[in-house]
Amino acid sequence: MKDECGICGRVLRVVYMRKCERCKKLYCRDCMVPDVATGDPNAMLCLHCASRVVAPVSKGKYEGLESHLKFRAAFTSMVKLSFARIDGLIGSSLPTAAFKHPAWWSNTSTSVHTKAWLKVGWEIQEVNLKEGYVIFKKVRSIAVKKGGKRKLEINKPFTPVPIHRPRSKMPSNTKVSRLYARIKNMERNRAAERRQIRGFKARPRH
Repeated sequence: MKDECGICGRVLRVVYMRKCERCKKLYCRDCMVPDVATGDPNAMLCLHCASRVVAPVSKGKYEGLESHLKFRAAFTSMVKLSFARIDGLIGSSLPTAAFKHPAWWSNTSTSVHTKAWLKVGWEIQEVNLKEGYVIFKKVRSIAVKKGGKRKLEINKPFTPVPIHRPRSKMPSNTKVSRLYARIKNMERNRAAERRQIRGFKARPRH
C-alpha cells in the first residue's frame, strides 16, 4: 500500500512514512523533524506544523469579531451582540472605555477595534451602555474568496507513463553457451586425468 507525502509529493510505501503528531497526516521521513517543543525524538512533526510551533502567526485582538461579522454577513444585515458575547469572540475583555464612553464605538475612529468591523462592511447603528449591547448594520458586501483546489486545464493529449518490463530471470543464450562449454572442458579434464591414472605406471629410478 502506497501514499503520497503531503509536502514533497513523493509516493512511497506506508511503512516508510510517519504520521504527524499535530495534523495526523502522513509524510515521508525527510519532511519530518522531532517535536521542537518537547524534544521527544519519538514524537515527529511535519515541517508545516514545526514552523507553526517555532513561529506562530500572530492574530489581532479583534480578529474574532471580524470573522464573526464576516460569517453573519452571508445571511443577515443586522446583528445584535452583547458585550459579554464580544468578550467571548475576541478571547479577552473589552477595555473600560467600551463600557463608559459611546465614542469608543464610533464609526469614524481610526483605532484598531473600529477597523475590525469597517473592514468587513459593517457599522455601529446603536450602542446601549446601560444594558450592555451593540447593534451592527451591514452597509456593504465583501466578496468572499472561495478556497479549494484549482481545476487543472488539460491542453495536451494524455501520455501514459512508460512501463518498464521486469528483467527476465532466464539467463541469456551467451551465458548458457559459456556455461555449457565450461562444463564440457571440466568433463574432458577429468576424463584425461582418469586415463593418466589408469594407463601410466611410474618406472623405478634404478
